[in-house]
Amino acid sequence: MPLAKYGPYRQSERNAIYSKVANSLIEQGKAYPCFCTPEELDEMKAKMEAMGIPPRYDGTWRDADPDVVAAKIAAGDPYTVRFKVPPGARVVIEDAVRGTVAWDAEATVGDFILLRSSGVPVYNFCVAVDDASMGITTVIRAEEHLTNTLRQGLILDALGAPRPRYAHCSLILGEDKQKLSKRHGATSCNQFRLDGFLPDAMINYLALLGWNDGTDNEIFTRDELVEAFDIDRIVKSPSVFDMDKLKWVNSQHLKRMEVEDILHLVEEQLGFMGMVKEGADEAKKRDFVFATTALAKQMMETTQDAATNAKTVLGYNLPATFADLEDGSEAKEMVKQGNFYGIAMKIIEMYESGSFPVPDSSNLLAAFMDGSNKAIVEDTQVGGDENSYPQAYKATMKSVAKEMNVKGKNLFHPVRLALTGEMSGQDVTKQLSLLAMASGDDTVVNAEAAGVVPIEVRMEKLKSFCESIPEEFRATMQAASDDAANKSNDNKKESKANEEASRAIAAAASAVTDPLDGYAGPPISALDIRVGRVSKVWVHPEADKLFCEEIDVGEDEPRQIASGLRPYMSAEDLEGRMVLVLCNLKERKLAGFPSHGMVLCASNEDHSVVKLVSVPVEAKIGERVTVPGFSYEGEEGEPYAENKVGKKKVFEQIAPFLQTNEYGIPTFGGRPLLTSAGVCTSPINNGSVS
Repeated sequence: MPLAKYGPYRQSERNAIYSKVANSLIEQGKAYPCFCTPEELDEMKAKMEAMGIPPRYDGTWRDADPDVVAAKIAAGDPYTVRFKVPPGARVVIEDAVRGTVAWDAEATVGDFILLRSSGVPVYNFCVAVDDASMGITTVIRAEEHLTNTLRQGLILDALGAPRPRYAHCSLILGEDKQKLSKRHGATSCNQFRLDGFLPDAMINYLALLGWNDGTDNEIFTRDELVEAFDIDRIVKSPSVFDMDKLKWVNSQHLKRMEVEDILHLVEEQLGFMGMVKEGADEAKKRDFVFATTALAKQMMETTQDAATNAKTVLGYNLPATFADLEDGSEAKEMVKQGNFYGIAMKIIEMYESGSFPVPDSSNLLAAFMDGSNKAIVEDTQVGGDENSYPQAYKATMKSVAKEMNVKGKNLFHPVRLALTGEMSGQDVTKQLSLLAMASGDDTVVNAEAAGVVPIEVRMEKLKSFCESIPEEFRATMQAASDDAANKSNDNKKESKANEEASRAIAAAASAVTDPLDGYAGPPISALDIRVGRVSKVWVHPEADKLFCEEIDVGEDEPRQIASGLRPYMSAEDLEGRMVLVLCNLKERKLAGFPSHGMVLCASNEDHSVVKLVSVPVEAKIGERVTVPGFSYEGEEGEPYAENKVGKKKVFEQIAPFLQTNEYGIPTFGGRPLLTSAGVCTSPINNGSVS
């Protein structure tokens, strides 16, 4: 049916309709003019309050002499139009959310105003007339409007119009359980757009506030919501607006989209941050947006994350001097180990001689594309063909590793810090390729707004930083010990004191023991330990010690995992918690339930106390947990396949070295379990992790 039949739609354009209906009600004796002045109404209210009666209009003009009324109208006296509430009237509705709701109209509201003395209609009159004239069948609104239903119902009855079906939903609350307001953050649709949320994700999340489809599904397209929505499944209890949950829903929608589908949204975010020049070359701009999107695809919760990640990548946060590194930081401790100086100086030497590989300006997308020219979104996947920049970089790293006799984290961590200024992040070849796009005179990137630090400037800053590194940290302890021993042997006949000094240095070096000395098992990186969030918990119907859980670990669908945690905690303790999940365990059935993974917990010596490992709140769902000293990059850092973990009993070999230290920090061989947001913790000291 054409919508024009029910227009106009703005209330300000419908005043003639409201006046006509009001006059009709007066003619039918269902409404009347009231000439009470504001002073008379105030006096009436004061008397009722003094008598302890709820104030309402006393009906002064309800049955006035028609001749008197006509005379006052003719004289131009101002008047309102009041609705004549029928004696003994009751309004009863069957609310879809709240059930049966009834009001004693006469005792509750008295004769209420339809038109003000200015001729402007009041809200409840407008709504009732609009519902009647537009054929509204269902009204879904906030519980705050429940009391308005009384007046609207009376008016609809007087008009002879059917009442719509009502559903009064509970309010949405902030995380402090107070009514959602501006102080809780973004409240306008446009602000959420600026913050990088997808329209479909917003609709999806808002639909879940006070409604579900009766299944465990939480991610819906618009069409799926239209198909699944049923007013009878709206819940009565208020919902809390959880920004973390909204980001998770948004991330799930982003994961379902191809890189190409997100480009225009990421371009918009780059525009908001002023990172792209106005009037930039369209082809180059598209390449930069594509690279920015592909680089951040797996970690994005919002499209804004792609732009902020690009800004981090294009910047260079290596401090000016060694002393400026934060004491106790991972970077400072790594530099102290001695590998950084030699590797950084080697990179500088190679760069200045022109032998260090740099991205090919004619194919800057090589790092972001696979052999079939499809976007690479997995950080562990290397792009380009055998002659491309990523492969040249990989070959160079192998050469440096061989020449300097370093490998794994002792190579990759210093290289990453030297080239990017960060201890963690995405694949270095992808980062340097994005940097190449943002450098040079013909770039489409606004270097100032994006904070671009070109590679040549990085090398100068790196050289200055290396000059500030104290001598004792310019070589590894073992190298220093070997040098001292060699000197002692060469000068053995000349100075017995030198020989004793050499022995002292060697003794000092050997005194530094490592909890993993003698460990011959697989590396901790063989395990795929990820950050997850428990989205649902229920009791196993056939096993009294098992909980069944659904846990989001950053995959398309949540993992189903059974855990023996029921004797130690309640379902409420688990639901919504961030946890660590061992993901590369083969699916197996526990009491008939298909369990795919294991939640890591800390326990005391006799396992009488078991607690969840606590994850930093800013950690990213699905991110891999790392341990200092082990490589998580390239093939060396890949987790073992599920079959291999089971057949080789990988976890059984590693488990004895998974412990909590005296501060409750989960460790592997004394090294902490880390997320991008910091160290994991637990309430159990000197315990085990399993």
